[in-house]
This record gives sequence, structure tokens and C-alpha cells, in this order.
Amino acid sequence: MRKVGFVLVAALALALVLGVAVSAQDAPEISIVLKWVPQAQFAGYFAAEAQGYYEEEGLNVTIIPAGVDINPQQLLASGEAQFVVDWMGNALATKEAGGDLINIAQIYQRSGMRQITWADSGLTSFEDLGESVVGVWCCGNEFPTYAALTKAGFDVQEMTDNGQIAQQAFDMNAFLNREIDAGSAMTYNELAQVLETVAEDGTFPLYTMEDLNVLDFNDFGTAMLEDGIYARSEWLAEEGNEEIAIQFLRATFRGWAFCRDYMDECVESVLAAGPTLGVGHQTWQANEVNRLIWPSENGIGILDAAAFDTTHQIALDFGVIQEAIEGDGVMYRTDLAQAALDSLASDMADLDTVGADFEAAEVEVTPNGE
Repeated sequence: MRKVGFVLVAALALALVLGVAVSAQDAPEISIVLKWVPQAQFAGYFAAEAQGYYEEEGLNVTIIPAGVDINPQQLLASGEAQFVVDWMGNALATKEAGGDLINIAQIYQRSGMRQITWADSGLTSFEDLGESVVGVWCCGNEFPTYAALTKAGFDVQEMTDNGQIAQQAFDMNAFLNREIDAGSAMTYNELAQVLETVAEDGTFPLYTMEDLNVLDFNDFGTAMLEDGIYARSEWLAEEGNEEIAIQFLRATFRGWAFCRDYMDECVESVLAAGPTLGVGHQTWQANEVNRLIWPSENGIGILDAAAFDTTHQIALDFGVIQEAIEGDGVMYRTDLAQAALDSLASDMADLDTVGADFEAAEVEVTPNGE
């Protein structure tokens, strides 16, 4: 029998000694709330469920999609969920408002947010955007762009006053209609939507990557931490819950490794959860999400302190938070993720949790993502 955390192993051993069967009904029931609706952005969780990894850890896990009517942080605060997927900027704001949450695993090692421009515009860098109309999303998603424009030497407030900062819907219509010169886009979602566009006369492909310039916040040093796993410190302090968290992370890390190594089968798990976009889009998304996770230099789930510092400084500079918040031990802890990695290394020596040799696949763009 492989290790599944000291507490669970002890419980199973005791049950065997007493001749008592441990049934699925005895498994701890926990929930994780996603940041959005079912899609390959969260493929590792669906894969961990479909492949039985949560069950192998002795856990009964419910995956709860979010959406306009579901606030992950509210479910976490109420105790209805033990884990949520969120971005660090929002987590910092929640913490300052008195919320009890802490990052226990940073899944995305890189940001998937970009600004994209048309190749024929000549806008090939953030320094070129000073006279342009720049699209930003609301609700905290605008801050990497603000930080990049500031670093490039522009006054964001002045650009806003001049009508150069445009509130962009969570789609690419304004960009496609050339109402904005630069548009916000996630590599795994809106960028694909541009490439998946079909002309009214049925022409496809209408656009390719050669038609676009992609400005990368990671390269420019203004990226903010995105999908991480958060829990309540109060819940973690209760007896046995740290062990449950480690078991959950073990299974989740295996799920993401599965999605790296068996992407097509992983996408099938996502499709079974009922996403609104098709197999083509989900395959593109899974491939791009893999790029954000792998390689994980220190092992999947380990948060990089320098990346936190950048995110924290941007949050301070643009009023996401009013006062500094301590990082290690307050906004994040890496010991649980490290314990999960160490136990996986002991139990499954052939499981690659770093992905140093990862190479993204070549994914065909399909009309409308179908």
C-alpha cells in the first residue's frame, strides 16, 4: 500500500487490525470551487477526478464551477468549500478586507494574460502604446496592463482621461472590429478566439499568428500570479486538515501531470464536465495552460517568492490593497505543497513533477473552436 498521508495510513492500518472495512462513505468530503465555468483552464482537477486520484487518496472531492452567480470566496468563507482557485490580486484584496485565506499551492508558474495588437499596426512593444487605445478588463484584471504602461513611461490616468484606456468586454469583438488598438487576451482563451474567427462568407482561417503581435507581461516584468489554490488558515489549523490538504494536493498534482502527458485524454475529462466551447478550443486551451505550468522549476505548486513580490507591488501601486501584506506565512505557505511533492517522490519515483523537458504540442486551430 502506498503512502497517502500519515493520518490516513494510520486510520487504514487501524481499520485492518480491527477488521473493519473502510468504505467510501468514510472518506473526507471536500470541495474545490473553480474561478470560472468548466474549461481546460482547470483541466488538472477534472483529470484527477476522472483518473481516480482523489479516490486513491481517500477523498470524496466535489468540483464546483463558478460563474456570475457563484462567488468562490464566499463559499470558502462560509466553510461550504475547503479550497478555491483564485488569482493572487483578488486574494490580496480579500485578505485586506478581513478574509481568511492563504495560498497553499501556486499551480500557474507564469501568467497567461497578454496584450495583443495587429501586425500591421507597428505596435510591437508596450513602449509603443502611448498614443493607442488600449483595452482592459475590469474587476482587477486591468492592473498588469496599468503596470506595463507605467513601466513603459506613460501616465495611466492621463491615458484614461484622454480616452485611451477602453473598458473591454470579456471577448475580442472590440479588437476584431478595430475599435481598440490593443486588446487584453488570455493565451488559452481570447487569443484562440481571434484565431478561430470565421468570416461571414465562411472563409477560414481569417487570421493567423502572423497577423498579430503578442506583448507578454512575463517578459516585461509586470505579470501577476494567476491560478493558485487557496484555503482558510482556520480550517487548516483544525486537527487532520493539513493532512487532508496534502492528500488533495498530491492527487491534484498528479492530475496536472496527467494533462501534460496525456493531453487528449485530459481534454475528454473537461468535455465530460460540460464546457460551452468545443473540443478544438478546449484542446488549444489545455496546451496553452500546460505552457503556464510546465516546467515548474521547484516542482508544481511551489510559489516563487519573487513572483509574489511583483504581484504584491502592483497591487500596492494601483490601489488593489492600501497597506503591505506579508507574503510567506500570511498570504502563502509552501510547506504543504512541498510535503505533497516529497511524498509523491517517495511513492512514485517515476512521476515527473517538474516537467523540465516539457514541450508544448502543435494544436490545430478549428473554426469557432469546434
